[in-house]
Amino acid sequence: MDRVWKPNVTVAAVVERGGRFLLVEEETSDGLRFNQPAGHLEAGESLVEAAAREAFEETAHPFVPEFLVGIYQWPRPDGEVTYLRFAFGGSVGEAIAGQRLDAGIVRAVWLTREEIAACAERHRSPLILRCVDDYLAGQRAPLDLLRHYAES
Repeated sequence: MDRVWKPNVTVAAVVERGGRFLLVEEETSDGLRFNQPAGHLEAGESLVEAAAREAFEETAHPFVPEFLVGIYQWPRPDGEVTYLRFAFGGSVGEAIAGQRLDAGIVRAVWLTREEIAACAERHRSPLILRCVDDYLAGQRAPLDLLRHYAES
């Protein structure tokens, strides 16, 4: 039976505070890379719930999604996987002391747009800088564009 192609649905948090953006440094098969706090949508959760969960698991910062920055379709260069990323902006609280970060996450870090651009060779994907630039350009879509139908 032929495999049916499906994109991997992911969410990301684009968090800015005082001109700095919250990123994570994570272990990958290509070495340590930077990414927004991001991850895969899990069964039964909404995109908004997934963004809040992933941001907290990867940074220990509670995150409240308030708007959609953009939707991005990106095929990895090896052609094996295509990601469909929903990037959310919103507010973030202080890190919860003692909260363990997800496996593979080395640390959370706050970087300026210039610092992010300067380390582009260490980005997990080109979506990182694109999401930051879209955020800085003022891209904001209301969350009510998204509809989640859960079984009750």
